[in-house]
Amino acid sequence: MTRRSSNTGPASRGRLNRELVLSAAIALADDSGIESLTMRRLGEELGVEAMSLYNHVANKEDLFNAMVDAVFDEIELPLHSDDWKTAIRKRSVSFRDTLSRHPWATALKDSGTSPGPATLRHHDRVIGTLRNGGFSLTMAAHAVSALDSYIYGFAMQEKNLPFHTEEETAAMAHVMLAQLPVNEHPYLAELTAEHVLQPGYSYGDEFPLGLELLLDGLEGWPERRPRDRQPSGVLIKSGR
Repeated sequence: MTRRSSNTGPASRGRLNRELVLSAAIALADDSGIESLTMRRLGEELGVEAMSLYNHVANKEDLFNAMVDAVFDEIELPLHSDDWKTAIRKRSVSFRDTLSRHPWATALKDSGTSPGPATLRHHDRVIGTLRNGGFSLTMAAHAVSALDSYIYGFAMQEKNLPFHTEEETAAMAHVMLAQLPVNEHPYLAELTAEHVLQPGYSYGDEFPLGLELLLDGLEGWPERRPRDRQPSGVLIKSGR
């Protein structure tokens, strides 16, 4: 989905459509957080009365579901031309990057009752990648749960950090270190002084290492075997 600025100006009923409403809602959530997204505020952003939005979305739940589906549409789909580990790595990195652009999405996640087409396509491709990579159906389910828990959890923790830039991180670490009873917490002090305060440190750099540990663990599962019980015996070989 192509992002548009929420500053669309007055929108006549003739040209207002679902895509414009969705784009403005995502931009508003990106800028001000999901808590700021009300139908009244969204109407103001679009220059229309809030009630006119209901010609394009059924209700706020419908709007949220559509926003989540748009987020899933931004995530890189695994390519079945890649081996499963490469494909899942690319997808996981893209997933985390997408959640970084839309931090509000960690609170909404995907709808369990009304998932959109991009959400369904995404999940189907991920499961298919694992199945074609030799994971049994049960192990594919375990793998998806482990991967998504890590990605969502990392994104949520990153969103809640009280610092973002290298300078903010260093300043916070110095304050923490100055207040920390080193004799009582020597290992925490060591981590702060010799890791966090090193030049170029970024919490986001922890993500790739954790992902590799997870992928290596999945690769080593003895239950994983080549192409076990594919649906209808068909392998998915399409690209995006």
